[in-house]
Amino acid sequence: MKESLKIAGAFVGVIVGAGFASGRELMLMFVSFGVWGLVGAVISAAFFTFLGMALAGMGSRLQATSHKDVVYNLCGRFLGTFVDLMITFFMFAVTVVMLAGGGALLEQQFDIPAILGSIIVTVIVVAVVCLDVHKVIGVISAATPFLILTAVGVALYGVATRDLSFPELNQLASEQEAGANHWLLGALLYVSYNIVAGVPILAIMGGAAKTEKQAMMGGIIGGALLGLLMLVMSLGLLSRLDSVADLPMPMLSIATEASPVLGLLMAVIIFCMILNTAVGTLYSFCARVLPVGTHKFRLGSVAAGAIAFVGSLVGFISLVGQVYPLFGYLGFLLIGAVLIGWFRARRLVTA
Repeated sequence: MKESLKIAGAFVGVIVGAGFASGRELMLMFVSFGVWGLVGAVISAAFFTFLGMALAGMGSRLQATSHKDVVYNLCGRFLGTFVDLMITFFMFAVTVVMLAGGGALLEQQFDIPAILGSIIVTVIVVAVVCLDVHKVIGVISAATPFLILTAVGVALYGVATRDLSFPELNQLASEQEAGANHWLLGALLYVSYNIVAGVPILAIMGGAAKTEKQAMMGGIIGGALLGLLMLVMSLGLLSRLDSVADLPMPMLSIATEASPVLGLLMAVIIFCMILNTAVGTLYSFCARVLPVGTHKFRLGSVAAGAIAFVGSLVGFISLVGQVYPLFGYLGFLLIGAVLIGWFRARRLVTA
């Protein structure tokens, strides 16, 4: 169980930073569809659980040391090359979004101009990537359990203090910008782009697990935790949609309203998760194209960080609305390959 919980924690840590921490992503893919969005959250939870189990299990069977092992096994040489490139560049795209998110958080909570905030985050992230990235990520990712507990508490506070009825909130939700044309498509897109970010960690952690059963159980626990968190946070955000609809960090706003101390704690935790994800994704991107530990790697990290900072100037809300749905559609290829690969493997086992 300890091995399974380690895999689940790593899975949750990566996905929470990229797709949960601010609450903006949930607003786009679930809350904007009102009550139907909550149904979508349940469907997403089921997909997260299955895909976490399948990918961690495949990583274990292949003794994977990189996401390439799983991707090429699932997709073959030609499609595998495309999916490998997609995952690699999604890592860079998530870095851009996280730098913008860090700037937005510092502006909302501490009145630091967003551009200055993004510069601060960029400098910290690039410095960590050029140093001992693994130790720092380990320390920062310790904030994950605190984020889960705090986010659930804030979400329940949001439900308890709502001013509008659910029919009224449903009507308000229909007036918001959505990440898809239909609630079911939004739910599937959310799973799709998040699982693209989760493949590297699931493959590597699954490959390091002692048994396939431990790896699969880790994926199941991680997916179930993500599903529960997603549903509770979406319900909390929907309950307070009238006051947080236009904010880049809606969960932070609800936390600050509940208590300035809680708001400060939430800001620190979200900031840690943003740093955790940005460091991990920038490192993954640079490690895929340059030899780790070399002078070229460090120069490349500085250059990639600078380019990512320029991209972050588009703004957090705009980036979330543009980058995530795009990679969500591309990620359907990966999900299709996982489904086909999983059922093919089961058929061979039972034959």
